[in-house]
Amino acid sequence: MGQILLISLKTDTNNDLSITIKGGRNMSSSSIVLHHFLFLLLIVCHLTSVSSWKKDEFRNCNQTPFCKRARSRKPQHCKLIATDVRIEDGELTAKLMNPQENLDENSLIISLSVYQNGILRMKIDEDPVQNPPKKRFQVPDVVLPEFQSKKLWLQRYTKDGDSFSVYLFDGYEAVVKSDSFEVFVREQSSGKRVLSFNSHGLFDFEQLRVKKEGDEWEERFRSHTDSRPYGPQSISFDVSFYGADFVYGIPEHATSLALKPTNGPGIEESEPYRLFNLDVFEYLHESPFGLYGSIPLMLSHGKSHGTSGFFWLNAAEMQIDVLGSGWDAESSILLPDQKRIDTLWMSEAGIVDAFFFIGPKPKDVVKQYASVTGTSAMPQLFATGYHQCRWNYRDEEDVKNVDSKFDEHDIPYDVLWLDIEHTDGKRYFTWDKALFPNPEEMQKDLASRGRRMVTIVDPHIKRDDNYHIHKEASKNGYYVKDATGKDFDGWCWPGSSSYIDMVNPEIRSWWADKFSYTEYVGSTPSLYIWNDMNEPSVFNGPEVTMPRDALHYGNVEHRELHNAYGYYFHMATSEGLVKREGGKDRPFVLSRAFFPGTQRYGTVWTGDNIAEWEHLRVSVPMILTLGLTGITFSGADVGGFFGNPETELLVRWYQVAAYLPFFRGHAHHDTKRREPWLFGEHNTELIRDAIRVRYTFLPYFYTLFREANMTGVPVARPLWMEFPYDEATFNNDEAFMVGNALLVQGVYTRGAKDVTVYLPRDHTWYDLKTGTAYKGGHAQKMEVTDADIPVFQRSGTIIPRKDRFRRSTLQMENDPYTLVIAVDSSGAAEGEVYIDDGKSYEFKQGAYIHRRFIFSDGKLTSVNLAAASSTSSFVSDCTIERIILLGYSSKTKSVRIEPSNHATDVELGPLQIRSGVRSSALTIRKPNVRISDDWTIRLL
Repeated sequence: MGQILLISLKTDTNNDLSITIKGGRNMSSSSIVLHHFLFLLLIVCHLTSVSSWKKDEFRNCNQTPFCKRARSRKPQHCKLIATDVRIEDGELTAKLMNPQENLDENSLIISLSVYQNGILRMKIDEDPVQNPPKKRFQVPDVVLPEFQSKKLWLQRYTKDGDSFSVYLFDGYEAVVKSDSFEVFVREQSSGKRVLSFNSHGLFDFEQLRVKKEGDEWEERFRSHTDSRPYGPQSISFDVSFYGADFVYGIPEHATSLALKPTNGPGIEESEPYRLFNLDVFEYLHESPFGLYGSIPLMLSHGKSHGTSGFFWLNAAEMQIDVLGSGWDAESSILLPDQKRIDTLWMSEAGIVDAFFFIGPKPKDVVKQYASVTGTSAMPQLFATGYHQCRWNYRDEEDVKNVDSKFDEHDIPYDVLWLDIEHTDGKRYFTWDKALFPNPEEMQKDLASRGRRMVTIVDPHIKRDDNYHIHKEASKNGYYVKDATGKDFDGWCWPGSSSYIDMVNPEIRSWWADKFSYTEYVGSTPSLYIWNDMNEPSVFNGPEVTMPRDALHYGNVEHRELHNAYGYYFHMATSEGLVKREGGKDRPFVLSRAFFPGTQRYGTVWTGDNIAEWEHLRVSVPMILTLGLTGITFSGADVGGFFGNPETELLVRWYQVAAYLPFFRGHAHHDTKRREPWLFGEHNTELIRDAIRVRYTFLPYFYTLFREANMTGVPVARPLWMEFPYDEATFNNDEAFMVGNALLVQGVYTRGAKDVTVYLPRDHTWYDLKTGTAYKGGHAQKMEVTDADIPVFQRSGTIIPRKDRFRRSTLQMENDPYTLVIAVDSSGAAEGEVYIDDGKSYEFKQGAYIHRRFIFSDGKLTSVNLAAASSTSSFVSDCTIERIILLGYSSKTKSVRIEPSNHATDVELGPLQIRSGVRSSALTIRKPNVRISDDWTIRLL
């Protein structure tokens, strides 16, 4: 008979939990009880903590020594000089030394490279001749190999006093000051600066050391100790943006689009913007605290200069201050008399690998960044539709019922998702045989109606000797190691878990093979993947993540690559789906964690938000910021993940999210069911209309995704990206542009009867519900009802639509198109449509249709934009069944179609984007020209 096991719990002043256990002789049975108890306790504590965000569970700047040290430094702290300046291997190189010490062993090496399109890359690292204890980590696999081929081979530099300059492009040059080290970019003709590095002398670089007796390097937070075997190794510096009115970027934070100052006069106890990927439940809606992903790219914009950008490729924890006006009032530094915004960048480890983007236009900067880290992957067409998710759909019967209800209520959707409960005991790549006994038949049934399924696969692997993934990973040494060299063992959903070391290319390849049909038994070609918890989340780890002194491939400490861990996991999963289909079909993988380059592998979402109005509102700047920093395919959980949204909030969320790139409803398992038909007939109609609007505009969205794939320009854009000279747009994040043609104004308050809309100047705007024209240039109040939100089409644009209501994107494939033409003051407009097979990579060989529509002088012309050297082709028999003209005032009785010489009538037809609302506009009915052909339509 087992002895009694006594367990007592208590918390200390830091709320850390301690456990005292007293047991008898029969400890085998006691240990089993203890194992299960501790696991349940950890889960309960983890879930209890999600009831509200507790800041004391995470470090602040004062509890983070490198951040505290960097913030305490005064201007002109840095006394480095640049010596031995030379051109070497096409780069400008120099040695950075402290003139007061004059010790070569403390020197650093700086190199500057120039690339096409005015991109400057600067690296600063320890001098290898000094034999540092190890090589500092430089993030691989992010910068595109083809970017390297765009490097311009420097032949010489120009010396002017203590400064050395090299030409960038188009009237810009980069300058290195050797005395009182500084790097900046300026206009050659005026001398006006664009960007500068270390203008305030805040640069600091803590070099790696070998521990000696008496050195106290350990850091402690709550119950965790970080051994820091190489001592402090942080880097900090200041960056200034000249001519800037606002700065943007550095996701992920739940905050405004324009970044607010975090330090300076009058700014009390504000935290820096933190970049450290963390599993944060119910995050605050206005906070600089870091969330699930990190992209250290900041953009500035101002009326006087335009747009510029600074990107620091570093995967360690980063903290960034936006410095308020007057922060350097006591400094004697002399700078050009230019308006500027100063920032302080701080990182725990790594090297300086920085890129300067000089713009000068908003789209120039995002294109320059995309040339370094890549453009967004072209999604499959189905992925741009509506996704239905919940933690969790219980079983196959639940799946079947939800799917059938969408059809019963005439609501289109494309993807149904399964969360962790579909697995056999949280073992990924498996199915619960009692709940999902026939997974292949279930997927094939969905596919018969053009629908797909997504299942979740997380990076924590259950430590179970009967689980084949664990056995292989353990045997082959594929896990991340702890500081002692053993497989790291942490707690997550399955209990005791280890984590795949995705930094190793060999391990990523092994992981990719797990998505084959023979390995992932029960999967089919219509099954796609969701990567969650990949920050990585470790329930019993420091700040709910992996210890910083854990070890990865190549003896790299986790602190050096933490922010890139989820990126590598996402990469390996995406490559697994490509492998599964023999390289023929595009993958779809959603990831919670992200890093620069993530856009090449899939989609992200904004994580565990809350069913509150403020979370709806903040979702817009969060998604716009992701788009500015390369991740153009993103969204937020519709309705909020935690909590039960009031019906009005849920409807408004659908109405806004229908116009954002990734469109998914999702909810926590403790919430009430919230499928679109559960809120009464009227609200079902409103949600149906919102989802149908999304499907109506899918041809336009798909065209924008292709633009993002080719250029990096995002699908959803802040107003200032399209209107860079209109100052009223610079700080507006309640409205956004979809492409260059649609302006969407969200409604973010309960019971709103009207909303203030700013329509940018120099354009006419057409209300898509009524066709009413509004002159831009001022804000005005507009009435709103529960039926929709204000959406306007910009004059001078043409939008392709598909207006027939179907159940999924696949069923829309052969439907005809509608073109909506909104003419400008000269009676002209332009637009594009892009079409391919919606799934394969054949478009890379030219198998696509890309047409530009030009309307001018009463004539609409279709022009081919496809590459003439295509090795493949794509054919579509789809026609244009309707052309709607907004703002066209000339009297028109008929049209003539060339080259067929066919004539047809015009009429006042319906401008309809949702059911039950019809407004009249000049309409050409059934011209029946093929979308893929050259033709001209003349209005007579």
